[in-house]
Amino acid sequence: MARLTEIRWHARGGQGAKTAATFLAEAAIEDGKYSQGFPDYGPERMGAPMRGFTRISDQPIRLHCAIENPDVVIVLDDTLLDSVNVCEGLPESGVLIINTKKEAAAIRSKLDWTGKKLFLVNASEIALEEMGRPIPNTPMLGALAKVSQTLSLEVLLKDIEKKFSKKFKKQIVEANLRAIKRAYEEVKPA
Repeated sequence: MARLTEIRWHARGGQGAKTAATFLAEAAIEDGKYSQGFPDYGPERMGAPMRGFTRISDQPIRLHCAIENPDVVIVLDDTLLDSVNVCEGLPESGVLIINTKKEAAAIRSKLDWTGKKLFLVNASEIALEEMGRPIPNTPMLGALAKVSQTLSLEVLLKDIEKKFSKKFKKQIVEANLRAIKRAYEEVKPA
């Protein structure tokens, strides 16, 4: 039976959710899977809430719409928890990964979700320390690889290195790979 994994990304414009959703889809394709990665914008401006979507399957994907009932939700900006129901449509068995420096109790108090699979990682801090900019998208790919088993860390690192090497200097590529590895190691259940 075909397994379709649907991932919904929540972020603000400029945080790289569109890029991460697309990179993940491309990495899945490189790994021999079928995949889609695309954004959904409200007002197209820096800082506005936006969503990205990724589907990954071992069979062709016939759906071409937003993801309403994701298996995984990734939140790149925890301030969205005050204004967006990021858990909408997420089943109790779903996985929620949030970029935050806050404690688990503070995050859980903002969620309209009773599911058990909540994971936290300070991807912005990792990005700042490793890449010099607090852009959380690539570290969140590492956190996703750890908790969802959607794609292996090795496949993800190989694809990111291949793609980034075509347009960035070696030190930028290495910084992104370190950030992905750190988030993979530092993501924790809450």
